[in-house]
Amino acid sequence: MPETIPNHPYSAALVLPTGEVFWGHGVGAAGTVFGEVCFNTAMSGYQEILTDPSYAGQIITFTFPHIGNVGCNDEDIESSVVSFQSSDFNETLATGNWQLATRKGASGLILREPITEPSNYRSTQHLNEWLIARGITGISGIDTRALTRRIRAQGAVNVAIISCQLRVASCQIEEAIETLKAMPSLAGAELATASSCTESYEWTQNRWNLEQGYTRNSQLATGDFLHIVAIDYGAKLNILRSFANLDCRVTVVPATTSADVILAMNPDGVFLSNGPGDPAATGVYAIRVIQDLLAAKLPLFGICLGHQMLALALGARTEKMHQGHRGANHPIKNLSAGTVEITSQNHGFVVSDHALPDAIEVTHRSLFDGTIAGIRSKEYSAFAVQYHPESSPGPHDSRYLFEEFVGMMRSRQSPVASLQKESA
Repeated sequence: MPETIPNHPYSAALVLPTGEVFWGHGVGAAGTVFGEVCFNTAMSGYQEILTDPSYAGQIITFTFPHIGNVGCNDEDIESSVVSFQSSDFNETLATGNWQLATRKGASGLILREPITEPSNYRSTQHLNEWLIARGITGISGIDTRALTRRIRAQGAVNVAIISCQLRVASCQIEEAIETLKAMPSLAGAELATASSCTESYEWTQNRWNLEQGYTRNSQLATGDFLHIVAIDYGAKLNILRSFANLDCRVTVVPATTSADVILAMNPDGVFLSNGPGDPAATGVYAIRVIQDLLAAKLPLFGICLGHQMLALALGARTEKMHQGHRGANHPIKNLSAGTVEITSQNHGFVVSDHALPDAIEVTHRSLFDGTIAGIRSKEYSAFAVQYHPESSPGPHDSRYLFEEFVGMMRSRQSPVASLQKESA
């Protein structure tokens, strides 16, 4: 049984499957949401984090206490507003159908302090208003330090956030506990198809700049440029912008697109995007496609889930992490160059070191725990990284990877000699 509801009229509760309850105040949309709890250590970029498709099915604990201080706008988003929530949320999750219970982005958020008033010239909307508009439910007033320590010690678990207009009722707590006990883990969950586009489209938008904001290179759709086909497992928009910024024509295709369809587009290279869920589950339909693309001698580049998919296609294994890597301050060592990159990361699965095929060379490793953060094929023109080079966690340490891929497409040669970053 849950602990007694306090006399103070708390408007929200964070519920654990053990029956433990953290009391707080609702932010964003009222309602009840379920998801796997995780923590993100970034001090900025909360709007990009909440709209990252890789967070589908997850509730984010922000370790930085002051969230909302730069407000929100229509530019700093990484995905559309599409939601896949079912009409009967509890029943859907209890039956293990994660696809119908996820959106393109995080399911909810957990904050230490009330949302900070915005103070930034780019702000057009208060964070709370933005959350309500997107239907995202959250809770503030939680000891996020204690919650994070718990996740680090015991691993990620499914939790519920109940947010009401007035006061949380005991029956709501009890119903949430029963649902949490029946909920499956994200291990084995295939979420990429629900986070992917449903039809192919051309991408022409460049990266944001201070003078002009986002601009479009309309010539990319018709001109004689390098052509990238991006397989959308839940792609972040800034990745596509990074390719357009390098004058690449980008055609985005759904996650389940066949190799024959992709090859018929006559691409110079194929990009494997980031995305949510268990890579082994996505691999059921994606591995064969990637293997066929490798056999066609096309250059391939993968990020995050795309990194894991390439590894699986080359014979490696993936495994669920105890707590995952999420934040904008993760040091990665480039083993070829001997340099360290400060990176942005968001993943709960990782390529396993166990029985790693000889055909794979490890190019990058995390300096936090030594896990694999980058690979390349010794036989094919293909490489991938576990982190996000399109993000900007301070310096732009990892953007060279996009240039490496462009160079690989231009040369159409066998594996690149190195992923060494050129000095500035």
